[in-house]
Amino acid sequence: MAQTAGVKPMTIAGRVANERERCIGMTDAERQWRKQWLKDQILAPNEPVHVEEYWKERINPIRRFYRKPLDSLYEKLTPVLGAPRASDYRYITGKLGLIAFGILATHYYFKYSGNDWTKKGGWRVLKSKPMVLPGQPGFPFKSDRTFDNDYADRGFKNSTINN
Repeated sequence: MAQTAGVKPMTIAGRVANERERCIGMTDAERQWRKQWLKDQILAPNEPVHVEEYWKERINPIRRFYRKPLDSLYEKLTPVLGAPRASDYRYITGKLGLIAFGILATHYYFKYSGNDWTKKGGWRVLKSKPMVLPGQPGFPFKSDRTFDNDYADRGFKNSTINN
């Protein structure tokens, strides 16, 4: 979703946000308004305030559950590294964990759930024949498979049933 949710963005600083506009001339009302606006931009020392109940209401229980390990890591790193750096480490750790999980899941799938003669489904991975150019050893490439029982066996030849 767009940051303004489809509404055209509008600056609250008005025309006096630009220094050139201020030099043209400002009315007394504009000066008072600008003075108040600048005063409002100064945050209190305790801001931003973290309200725990607000975050509990905003984040559903399932999301809080899977975020808990990295949140506890963030809480332990914050006094040592500071909030921005600990937040960066929490973010990077989460992304690297997801990437590692994806790599391991892909490895597991191709190791244990590939397409062979015992299953109907699964991704079938085929190896193409090697590229052998003229002048290289092994040119022309001759396959060691035979037409009578090597093609489309999908691992049946190596099974214990076949012996």
